[in-house]
Amino acid sequence: MKKRELGKSGLYVSEMGFGCMSLPNDLDESKKIIDAAIHAGINYFDTADLYDGGRNEELVGHALKGRRQDIILATKAGNKMNPDGNGWSWDASKAHITGAIKQSLLRLETDYIDLYQLHGGVMEDNVDETIDAFESLKKEGLIRQYGISSIRPIVIKRFLDKSSAISIMMQYSLLDRRPEEWFPMIQEAGASVVTRGTIAKGFLTAEGMTRAEQANGFVDYDATDLTRTVQELSEQSDDLHAAAIAYVLRDQTVASALIGARTIEQLLDSVIAYEKQAGDEEIIRLGNIARKNIYKEHRL
Repeated sequence: MKKRELGKSGLYVSEMGFGCMSLPNDLDESKKIIDAAIHAGINYFDTADLYDGGRNEELVGHALKGRRQDIILATKAGNKMNPDGNGWSWDASKAHITGAIKQSLLRLETDYIDLYQLHGGVMEDNVDETIDAFESLKKEGLIRQYGISSIRPIVIKRFLDKSSAISIMMQYSLLDRRPEEWFPMIQEAGASVVTRGTIAKGFLTAEGMTRAEQANGFVDYDATDLTRTVQELSEQSDDLHAAAIAYVLRDQTVASALIGARTIEQLLDSVIAYEKQAGDEEIIRLGNIARKNIYKEHRL
């Protein structure tokens, strides 16, 4: 599997990364899936302290024992669980972030994080304090690099302007092309995009039509538009799953396309799709079918 550099960080991540949120809540089963991902050449694993109240980090830490040096490990902070365990609140303060990483390190059974990400962000944040928290953790050696997971251009721009962030995680796929408008800005800042929602909840797979017919829409597609578009994409593609992954990787601003899997079979379906590498003509054809939507809120 090919690798790309995250920003200008010196960290090289597999073009297909693994989004750990979908792992089953079982130590043995989650380890088997991560084992299979590593065997397939995936070296980039992304989790968050919010996922299942920290349990997801525990699963990932257990699965990566003895192989920490071979992988790029990413997690996130900024969402503070309520004391009763029901729900969470937003907290981008330095006190919270520097406390949260200690708990993440314990759960992940490691002494450093390769990529630590702010898990959201609003314009009301004291961004200078938030960035200072990440820079302090970097100086301490607890993290190697940092980034932000956000779909708000105005928040992303401010974070990039004031920091040395090297990655932006964004929901991006053939059915959600909103990030494309901001690729030049991100690239100019020396950062990379990491995609989530790469196969759009499975709409861009062999099961796409079945899933679309059961959905009420997606992003700015209503139910009818979604079904029609998925059908047309399927008809115009040799393998929609393969084309969906190839589409998001066609721009070098994207360093890694995250996929999730609850089973080894689901993981292997995506690995096989990645390895098929859809051709340029097909990618262009599908891009002409899919709507070039834009963010309507949180604009610069």
